[in-house]
Amino acid sequence: MPSHTPVPRKIRSNAKAMRRALTDAELKLWNAVRAHRLMGLSFKRQMPVAGYIVDFACPSHRVIVELDGAQHAEDDHLIYDLGRTHRLEADGWVVLRFWNDDVLRDIEGVCQHIVRVALKGSDSHES
Repeated sequence: MPSHTPVPRKIRSNAKAMRRALTDAELKLWNAVRAHRLMGLSFKRQMPVAGYIVDFACPSHRVIVELDGAQHAEDDHLIYDLGRTHRLEADGWVVLRFWNDDVLRDIEGVCQHIVRVALKGSDSHES
């Protein structure tokens, strides 16, 4: 049995292209979380999950981090993001959303929140 769901070639290709074209906010967060820098948590960027490409994922703690630009405040994006979040949560993921500006202005606060949520989730798995 495969250890993960097969990813269609087009989604895999899109994810790879997105990893090469990070926004300023994505790059700042990636530099904070990559290589187990954030409390030893392991993150992947632009990872395919449930037919979507999520910005950042910590598979061991089932946490997804999405960074949103101003376009995500528009009605059509809000509706799409809500459906996407419901789908990912139905698969057992916790989805955290931050505005790009939050990451650029308060990376420390964003990282603290991510750690708090990730470790809270691991505490409930251990009991």
